[in-house]
Amino acid sequence: MSGNMTSEKVDVYIEDLSGEIKEITKQLRGLVLETSDELNEELKWGMPNYSYKGLAVYLQAAKHHVNFGIHKGGKIADKDTKGLFEGSGENMKHIKVRTVHEIDHEYFQMLVKEIMEYNEKA
Repeated sequence: MSGNMTSEKVDVYIEDLSGEIKEITKQLRGLVLETSDELNEELKWGMPNYSYKGLAVYLQAAKHHVNFGIHKGGKIADKDTKGLFEGSGENMKHIKVRTVHEIDHEYFQMLVKEIMEYNEKA
């Protein structure tokens, strides 16, 4: 990982997961942290959250998938050229990741950069 400040609470959160969900969460965490040294990691609302000039990304483990969530994702929905965003609200959007093979590192990192840019201007 990069020079980010990582949270021990997030370490524990991930350690408590099992199987594919644990591996998906670990990989998503890694790609988020690799995206920018300016992202801050913390455990908020019982899940890993990453912020840069406001909330940016969250990882929410469920029984059969992990939500790769974008706070205010509705504001960058036009950047989701693959149509992966789910969520009916104006703000919160997420992508359900069911296997590690569904993680498109470049695409997900682009989305993280886009929400960081949005937060920079907001």
